Amino acid sequence: MKLQTATSLALVSVLEAAAHAERQVSASDIAEKYGVSIHHLAKVLRELGRAGIFEATRGAGGGYRFVGNAKRLTLYDVIELFEDISARSPEAGGADPATEVGRALARVLAEIDEIAKATFRSLTIDTMLKLIERERGAQLRAA
Repeated sequence: MKLQTATSLALVSVLEAAAHAERQVSASDIAEKYGVSIHHLAKVLRELGRAGIFEATRGAGGGYRFVGNAKRLTLYDVIELFEDISARSPEAGGADPATEVGRALARVLAEIDEIAKATFRSLTIDTMLKLIERERGAQLRAA
């Protein structure tokens, strides 16, 4: 499953801000860190604000602060703000759905999509932050 750019930006923005929930993060810092357009990122951040996940402060020293519940907010909650990842159409698999092979491929691909959605629904922001910390610790131990 390939996520749209806006969705990926939303996920990294939520994780960056939730990792530092006690302070604000600036759009320019996130854009610079991930090498993305600040204008595109600003649209994503506004949508996260409308969803009640971020709180924005304007002006000098302003930025975005994570105000969601990291223990309840899932990756799926963020993803569904930006795209519909419902089961794909049979034609999306690239095979003719009028054939046995096409129908079989469509069934397998739909099952894979359902597994991906279930995984996204089961992973909270808090779980992801713990995973990031474990990865950081493993890197430090390896260095």
